[in-house]
Amino acid sequence: MKKKFVFLGDTDSINIEIISKSHQSLKNKLKYIIIGNNEELSIYLERLSSNLKINEIYDPIKFTDYKIDYLNIFNVQNISHEKSDNLLNQINISNYLANKSKFDLVTMPINKSVFKKKIDFTGMTEYFGKINNKNTKMLMLGDKFSIIPFTTHINLKDISKNITNEKVSTFIKDVLRVIKNKIYKIHFKEIKFLCYNPHCGENGTLGNEDIILKKCVTKFKDISGLYSADSAFNAFKKGTLFISTYHDQGLIPFKIINKKRINFTLGLNFRRLSPAHGTAKDIKMRGIADNSSYIECMKF
Repeated sequence: MKKKFVFLGDTDSINIEIISKSHQSLKNKLKYIIIGNNEELSIYLERLSSNLKINEIYDPIKFTDYKIDYLNIFNVQNISHEKSDNLLNQINISNYLANKSKFDLVTMPINKSVFKKKIDFTGMTEYFGKINNKNTKMLMLGDKFSIIPFTTHINLKDISKNITNEKVSTFIKDVLRVIKNKIYKIHFKEIKFLCYNPHCGENGTLGNEDIILKKCVTKFKDISGLYSADSAFNAFKKGTLFISTYHDQGLIPFKIINKKRINFTLGLNFRRLSPAHGTAKDIKMRGIADNSSYIECMKF
């Protein structure tokens, strides 16, 4: 039976509600251990009036004393009064266990602002790259099409500064290399690169960014483009991978068109997956959280 780790993430969220409401449908399909704080999980389940019981695991690599009808957790004691310190510690332990075992790691959402007040934190994709000394890429997997953004969590005014021959060529080369990693078990029918400016820069009259992008794309036979983002999603083969120039250019149509969505980190020695939504703090404890993306992460 498949085994996975689930990083609990920020408990001031819908995370525990999603995990608990999904357990019944998942328990006979795979084994999974939650990585987080036992006390925080217990308090939240009590507030949800959940009948689920907790089983503490002491050897997460071997899944010793695993109980199928319980929520199994590897308890990580809080090391600080600061939430950011505790969550970073849990992430680091989750990362260690995934590297050690090569089991999938599903990370539940966090509130990035909690970290940004304390450290230079761009996002989980980038943080996993940093602690593993790997060049990571954010892949959004969908049932219709998938997206890899060239730039992710940066200010819009800084995107054009990153469009250079060296950076774009290196990025494409890295993407083409890592998606072939057999441990990821992913395949795309074709890869299309989206341009930066409206109408792909109208022959350079709207800037030279798309001229640079086109020169880079034509170096690689496994990728085509450029494609104007305002029409690229009207018609495409199912299983297409789009490379967007920036985050929202690809993520907006991705979240509208795809019903099944997974945030997948490329570049690691294990599969790190995450639901394609945030902490949704505004709807926590209301019983309306959508667990479909989490289910997809667990089934994948």
